[in-house]
Amino acid sequence: MTIAEWRHKLRRGEVSSKELVQEKIKRIRALDPKVHSFLTIADDLALRQAEKIDQARSSGEDLPLLAGIPLAIKDNLCTKGIKTTCSSRILENFVPPYESTVTSRLWKSGAVLVGKTNLDEFAMGSSTETSAFGRTSNPWDLSKVPGGSSGGSAAAVAAGFCFGALGSDTGGSIRQPASFCGVVGLKPTYGRVSRWGLIAFASSLDQVGPFTNTVSDSAELLQVIAGQDPNDSTCINTPVPNYSENINKSIKGLKIGLISECFEQEGLSKVVKNTVLKAALQLENLGAEIIDIKCPRFNDGIATYYIIAPSEASANLARYDGVKYGYRSVSAETLAEMTALSREQGFGSEVKRRILIGTYALSAGYVDAYYKKAQQVRTLIRRDFENAFRQVDILLTPTSPTTAFDAGKHSSNPIEMYLADLLTIPANLAGLPAISLPCGFDKGGLPIGLQLIANVFEESRLLQVANQYEKAADVFKDSPKNDFVL
Repeated sequence: MTIAEWRHKLRRGEVSSKELVQEKIKRIRALDPKVHSFLTIADDLALRQAEKIDQARSSGEDLPLLAGIPLAIKDNLCTKGIKTTCSSRILENFVPPYESTVTSRLWKSGAVLVGKTNLDEFAMGSSTETSAFGRTSNPWDLSKVPGGSSGGSAAAVAAGFCFGALGSDTGGSIRQPASFCGVVGLKPTYGRVSRWGLIAFASSLDQVGPFTNTVSDSAELLQVIAGQDPNDSTCINTPVPNYSENINKSIKGLKIGLISECFEQEGLSKVVKNTVLKAALQLENLGAEIIDIKCPRFNDGIATYYIIAPSEASANLARYDGVKYGYRSVSAETLAEMTALSREQGFGSEVKRRILIGTYALSAGYVDAYYKKAQQVRTLIRRDFENAFRQVDILLTPTSPTTAFDAGKHSSNPIEMYLADLLTIPANLAGLPAISLPCGFDKGGLPIGLQLIANVFEESRLLQVANQYEKAADVFKDSPKNDFVL
């Protein structure tokens, strides 16, 4: 059932907000020990919020869009009075004194917080295995990873612990776990959604977006969280359209481009390639025109990203010095030693690796050779997309080269792990909106994700195409049996 269908049930009195929340909390308590999608379960707060909404409804108040709907939040978004750890020891006991803009907008819209979800430490990873508090498992197969870095949010939605969740996407951290977990994951245009209160990884790439069960649910959540924020200078002051208004319109006549470079990848699974091409055929049957498109620098995205993102991370994470907040080593005798030990003991290995890469790339004598050159290539990648959108309305690729891989498979080889984001990174570098939605399953019953990319601020068209495909394909009609998920 969609959020809209649950809202009608709530309004008709067929179910109460408290009953919805109780059911989700019960399911989390019973099943999440196997999945470990949550770091904090806010059961007392959730029940209080639900009871307050039920009282308002019974007194005849006109309630907002998401009143009584249980949602989860990635644990790198600040929630006032509730721990926000970034899955790092250095912020293990950090309780924010303020609320992030996006979560504040959700609560004003009546949503209920059931908990904070696990992630790769400081959102650095593609498997949710670098969390300082233990890995998250994929609900479709507990031996597999859920993707990352927002794997906890994706797994929570897939496992039925909530009706939706927020994540953050720096290089594919919403779309890739959405693909692995068989849910819908939307990364909005950079600047469409406020980053205020999102603990920074790479400031020119980070963007907040929703995980949901359906495309229409993603449209509803985006409607609530999008819009200008005076606290975020990178948040664009442009009107927010009604994202649900055109979602059911025909896509007949729209041009959809298949990025050739994506389907020529050496590591692209054959079943993923064939399933995504079958999805393209489904869109063609709906009236869209399918066109092969060249983006010559698409495959340069991953090398470019792994210069720019670590460079920005090394600057952002410099604030964790053991002085202002976060973990502080008590065994040091000098200020310099305290800072060094606090970081040594507080950060995990992947965070340290990226800080070192970024610091090196920004160092004197290397900044022009690495960081400046990467920014120049980023501009060329953006120009490739601009050229593509002169020819088509939407671009189509697989979300990930493979389905979910075994836990621990890439732990000893960071480069292999980085390649999991090969197909999602270019959209972040260009600041474009993109969505992943299920389009089929592999022979092992694991979900396969279809990625659609639109031009800047064209989320409405993106959601329209995604919704039409979702309804026509009805992917879950013949999905493999999985009692845990379905």
